[in-house]
Amino acid sequence: MTIKCYTQQPIGQQWLQRHRGQLPHLACVLGFTETGLIEGISAAGATPEDRQYTALADGEFLVKGRQPNPCFPLPPLTAGASPVLISRAVVEAFGLPVTLFNAGLPQPPAVPSVDLQGRWARCVSSGQALPLGVVEHLLQQGLDWGAGLGQKAQSYLMVAECVVGGTTTALGVLRGLGIAAEGKVNSSHPCCNHAQKQELVEAGLRAAQWWEQQPPRHPLALVAAVGDPMQVVAAGMAIAGSQHGGVLLAGGTQMLAVYALAEAIAEFYQWSWQPHRVIVGTTRWVAEDPTGDTVGLAQAIGSVSLLASQLDFSPSQYAALRAYEEGYVKEGVGAGGCAIASHLIQGWTSQQLLAAIEQLSSGQLPDTES
Repeated sequence: MTIKCYTQQPIGQQWLQRHRGQLPHLACVLGFTETGLIEGISAAGATPEDRQYTALADGEFLVKGRQPNPCFPLPPLTAGASPVLISRAVVEAFGLPVTLFNAGLPQPPAVPSVDLQGRWARCVSSGQALPLGVVEHLLQQGLDWGAGLGQKAQSYLMVAECVVGGTTTALGVLRGLGIAAEGKVNSSHPCCNHAQKQELVEAGLRAAQWWEQQPPRHPLALVAAVGDPMQVVAAGMAIAGSQHGGVLLAGGTQMLAVYALAEAIAEFYQWSWQPHRVIVGTTRWVAEDPTGDTVGLAQAIGSVSLLASQLDFSPSQYAALRAYEEGYVKEGVGAGGCAIASHLIQGWTSQQLLAAIEQLSSGQLPDTES
């Protein structure tokens, strides 16, 4: 399976070369924003009720895999299947160490996880997503855990996320940082709902009177206004983890926003970090999404190297997996990063990874089609 480098190729190629054959530590940060309950905002759960449990179900499946009676079954989707199937297939195949973090969920996960004592976010349109004190606390937690896992990991730290509605909060953070992200973000829909996202974000930034503030604007105040709890934890992990080794931010739009946020935080506090050790790794369904502009977004951020696995589901026996080729789901729970890791660890091809995913999916997805 090839890994394509879309931006900052020298940084990306050096990163891949440095970490070939290494086993990463997977840190998956779960969070929740009430933005995810808005009708039509996300396809990561067929109904708003389903979307309340998406992160809990994905976290449980990532840690335990297929079980006869999960506490939180994977939610039904309009089309497609949860990207956690990709991540779990890699975790099982290579025995990846996984640490699950609860940055702010309506209820705790049903599997062992680290409670960061955060809280879930209000809707981005409120302009008051999180209390500033909570954001500051979560940043410190991210820094502490990023340093700890960065030292512990013998190779690189892979930071994943699961936040339904997270591409909208990502747009909020990117816009607030002054990055021209309009029309560039992705979504779990086959055709990105840019107008809906933009309207919510602009309402939130207006409510927070963000543009009336004098620069330099505080990046943590931006997260408090229009962000979600995962973002600042992952940014802290990237900053601290980069001091000890490589960091793979496993995701698309959301992790590009995390990278930009980490950059802004480090600049605001005059902290040293090693951005050349940090890459964003996703799937080609995100990188080449014709209804967004992921590459253009990475270029607008500037120094970030965007990589994507060229995983192909078109030969799959399952319609739910083939739906990825039609633009559904695309990414989540570190799917693209785990696909990249499978190639780095053992040179897995797209066919090998698909076989592992289909084996794991047996009984999880509707029966194969004739």
